[in-house]
Amino acid sequence: MRETAPVRGHLPDENPGFVGRRTELERVSAALAEHRLVTVTGVGGVGKTRLVLRAAHRAADGHPDGAWWTDLSQLDGDRLLVPLVADSVDLADHTPGMSTTGLCRRLADARLLLVLDSCEHLAESCARLVAELLAAAPGLTVLATSRRPLGVRGERVVALDPLPPAGRDALELLRRAAGEDLPAAGPAGEICVRLEGIPLALELAAAQIRLQGAEAVRDQLDTRLDAPPDARFDLLAHTERVWPSRHQTLRAAIGWSHELSTPLERLLWARLSVFRGPFDLASATAVCAGGPLDRTTLPGALDGLVRSSVVRPPDAAGGLRMLDTLRAYGATWLDRTGETATVAERHAAHFLGLARRAETAWHGARQLRWYRTVDAHHTDLRTALDRLLRTDPDAALDLVGSVAFAWSCRGRLHEARDGLERALLLSGTRGRARARALWALGVTLVLQGESGAAQEVSERCAREARYTEHAGASPYEGAPRGDRDRDRDRDRDRGRDRDRPGDLTLDAAALAGLIALTTGRPMAAHVVVGHVLDAARGGPADSAARLRCRLVRVFALTGLGRLAEARERALRLRARCEELDEHWIRTALEYQLALTGLLEGDPVAAADHARAMLEGTRGLGAGLGVALGLDVLATALAAAGDGERAADVSGTGEAYWRSTGQPRRGLPGLRALSEKYADTARATIGEPAYEEIFVRALTGPPQAGLDRALRVPRQG
Repeated sequence: MRETAPVRGHLPDENPGFVGRRTELERVSAALAEHRLVTVTGVGGVGKTRLVLRAAHRAADGHPDGAWWTDLSQLDGDRLLVPLVADSVDLADHTPGMSTTGLCRRLADARLLLVLDSCEHLAESCARLVAELLAAAPGLTVLATSRRPLGVRGERVVALDPLPPAGRDALELLRRAAGEDLPAAGPAGEICVRLEGIPLALELAAAQIRLQGAEAVRDQLDTRLDAPPDARFDLLAHTERVWPSRHQTLRAAIGWSHELSTPLERLLWARLSVFRGPFDLASATAVCAGGPLDRTTLPGALDGLVRSSVVRPPDAAGGLRMLDTLRAYGATWLDRTGETATVAERHAAHFLGLARRAETAWHGARQLRWYRTVDAHHTDLRTALDRLLRTDPDAALDLVGSVAFAWSCRGRLHEARDGLERALLLSGTRGRARARALWALGVTLVLQGESGAAQEVSERCAREARYTEHAGASPYEGAPRGDRDRDRDRDRDRGRDRDRPGDLTLDAAALAGLIALTTGRPMAAHVVVGHVLDAARGGPADSAARLRCRLVRVFALTGLGRLAEARERALRLRARCEELDEHWIRTALEYQLALTGLLEGDPVAAADHARAMLEGTRGLGAGLGVALGLDVLATALAAAGDGERAADVSGTGEAYWRSTGQPRRGLPGLRALSEKYADTARATIGEPAYEEIFVRALTGPPQAGLDRALRVPRQG
């Protein structure tokens, strides 16, 4: 019997404060049933996101491939539009070339609902992308929010007005947000009318009700909103995009909240506008402290902004953020204070420092923590990179070289490649930062299947490593100061021999060996990494670069048929990684041990190692690693005679391969084994049964298939 599986897709949890909108929900639902593009329009703060999220949850079951959410408010410009949409639909795009191609291929046969939230600042780019996707994917439906229509042919526009000011829904929203059972007759009802039923304005008023009481809030609004527009809270002149001339009430409500904030809260509000993604207290302090807003006063100011609903409370991951409308208001005040450039520089410097710490911590017990930190702060790392590419290309090269490997592991290959190529082009610096960036670019190209381009970059990486470590350049150039001091002390204590390869040369060799492995040349891989490992000074696991070289050597030995030696080296290296709490190398070693088990005729051991690999790659969010692991597990199950489970795992693997945008691939030895044992499984259970199970897994939720694959069958 087929197991019950969760619905495919990803939607944020609904806002528990959602109130009313029954008629509007029906209009959106009806439009989705008849049109492939539905755009909900309305002014900022009117509740477009909440309505569309509720509508998407209601519509998800009607789309076999689920509903997927993309928050576009985090983008400042359209260059990362396609990668963000691809990431939102779980496309860890490993294809070379234009990322739009991979996205179109991913969605071509899909029957899903794609939600694009906050399109207004990218309306033209969104319109082009949506038109291209709808043409390429007949089963695709797009639901968008924007302050104006996208203008795509066939678009159905649903205009969203505020809640009826004197109706029960506006009052209920105010009650829920304030946490009080406010009577309809009296100040609460008057507040709803004065604020014209605008949800965001009502939430800001509710925050003040919690602090001051409904009567005081009503009196303040009566005084302020009756004043001439130019006299309200010293309001700023905002662009039409942010403050439509036909709707000044929300502008006044935000200005009122701004006036009620303390001077320190207003200053923090302005400075926090530089963050485009979620932030925490540590990041806010690093970027926003200065002048009267210091490390002792900033936490209180931040708490005040949370209490007044200017900053959203922490999410499940502890991240804080502002709604786009409130962030835009703060950005205008930041510009008025003349601090825009200064705060942006602090923001870039902070995330450059975070990137450097993440790269340093890769070799050690904090690897997984920092990997997740880089992922959580991805939006602001990209924002910092974009600024540094304009203002300080050398720093940009340092930043992207520090995080690009983590981005590639996470499946963000287009972003890693784009950032690396731009920084390498714009920066003229030589030394460690450049060698590291070339290594990361080479790995990215390998993962995209571009072996020719990767080979050229590999040669450049090796030259840069030699220049840095053996020619007049400082090998510490581009490294954080603490790292430079530590490395200089270490090399002085050891009496550093400049003729011996260092970590940059080791990584260059690991890259060359990786290319050789993926192009079917295990002997070349073994020779190149063996040469530098034998010549390098230090212990076998002194650095991440040494571990990477040793990993390549293990795979090379496997490819050469020296299986006992490969297994023995792999087990020793895995034990060292466990001592270090190193995850990435350990996961790759489980893959190698699974492959060795297959080649030695031990499918049970191979399946155990494959499951260990899958647990690791799932924790890293590495879609390509999951696809590779499912392939070796399916092969092991088929070799063990379990044709039904082999078909199920193979179908799930195909689904993950499609999410990478690439056909199935892997080491040459595994491909031959997979084909051999797949034929055996088909013969064991019959072609029709195999195909039925395979297709069912392929078209089902991939996560559910992965969960099934990780279950160890009971021994009968």
